Amino acid sequence: MDTHGRTPGTRGAVTAPGGTGEHGDTRGRDAGQGPARAVPPSTVARLPGYLRALHALAAEGAVLTSSDELAARSGVTSAQLRKDLSFLGSYGRRGVGYDVAHLSERVEVVLGLTTQRRVVIVGIGNLGHALANYSGFADRGFAVVGLVDADPDVVGTTVAGLTVQPFAELAGLVSGTGATIGVIATPAAGAQVVCDALVDAGVVGILTFAPRALRVPAHVDVRAVDVASELQILAFHDRRRTGTWEV
Repeated sequence: MDTHGRTPGTRGAVTAPGGTGEHGDTRGRDAGQGPARAVPPSTVARLPGYLRALHALAAEGAVLTSSDELAARSGVTSAQLRKDLSFLGSYGRRGVGYDVAHLSERVEVVLGLTTQRRVVIVGIGNLGHALANYSGFADRGFAVVGLVDADPDVVGTTVAGLTVQPFAELAGLVSGTGATIGVIATPAAGAQVVCDALVDAGVVGILTFAPRALRVPAHVDVRAVDVASELQILAFHDRRRTGTWEV
């Protein structure tokens, strides 16, 4: 949850580094580059879904895909897909479609995934263990390089090949590993203290699973995952659908 009144992790539009046609046409300032365009935050939020669908298509051996197929796999309309991809300079060619490999590369460039991002996880309880052992991070360009906990019984143990460090060593761990992203998997009560320590250590991106608002400076992006809140929203829709309204 962003504490500056903006969508978490989307502090303004992102500038796409030029564009090409979907078959790799080299028009524009440099080979494969066209005029840069600002990518709206709402579009940025949908790009990971497009990239996941493109990777699935590539794994199936697909070379080309249509806007209808890619939209269906991504859970959006084809009109929304085409509008989003237009900000990347990738326009579908009628009757031909998008080049899967080229479009994947374009999305990865815009999302900043061409360089591996290093991640530190704070709070190695059940959730922290699961996150540390999640193999999907590496497949998406992220490397978990450090684990931190305040519990003396947890510090010094090995999880996913990494030794859990004491909270007092967080700053040194971030500096030594070059981590730029911190994951907070602690109870809500201690989340702000952890957040402050991550920011002081130099982290500029925070993913928090703690169910509370966090205060961060303007240069730090925060994304919040609140499972309980999401379940409450689903309960609301289920209640509306079944008509079990109470006065």
